[in-house]
Amino acid sequence: MTKLKVGNIAPDFEAKNYLGQTVTLKEFKEKSQPIVLYFYPKDNSPVCTKESCEFRDKYQKFIEAGAEVIGVSSDGEDSHKSFVSKYSLPFTLLTDKNGKLAKLYSVNGILLPGRKTFIIDKHGIIAGIHDGLLSSTSHIDESLKIIEKLKSQI
Repeated sequence: MTKLKVGNIAPDFEAKNYLGQTVTLKEFKEKSQPIVLYFYPKDNSPVCTKESCEFRDKYQKFIEAGAEVIGVSSDGEDSHKSFVSKYSLPFTLLTDKNGKLAKLYSVNGILLPGRKTFIIDKHGIIAGIHDGLLSSTSHIDESLKIIEKLKSQI
């Protein structure tokens, strides 16, 4: 799989969320809604919890800018349900047990699954990418800036 870059068309995906519902990129494009798609290694790990809670704390700002936040990890539905409940996460988490989404988006780690965030505009074009396994929160404000810039281009 070719490494994705800003300006590329985001690969369409289909995955189950923690409620067992199918989520696709196509549904967000049909609603002309940008998304922040963030891949993280593991529910309830210290760094991933910090990252997800930071997205939670800034979620309203993403919504006000017209975007949706979606988290992706290889954890199963039950783990995601518990994680969402424990930390009151207001956005959906997708299950990527077989690593299909991670592979599609060229997200890979060395010892752990990768941590990578994609900002995808309302047309399905990648507007920003942040790659950093140990950086749990620095990219969240940057993602919000990109989303707000996209909103101003409407």
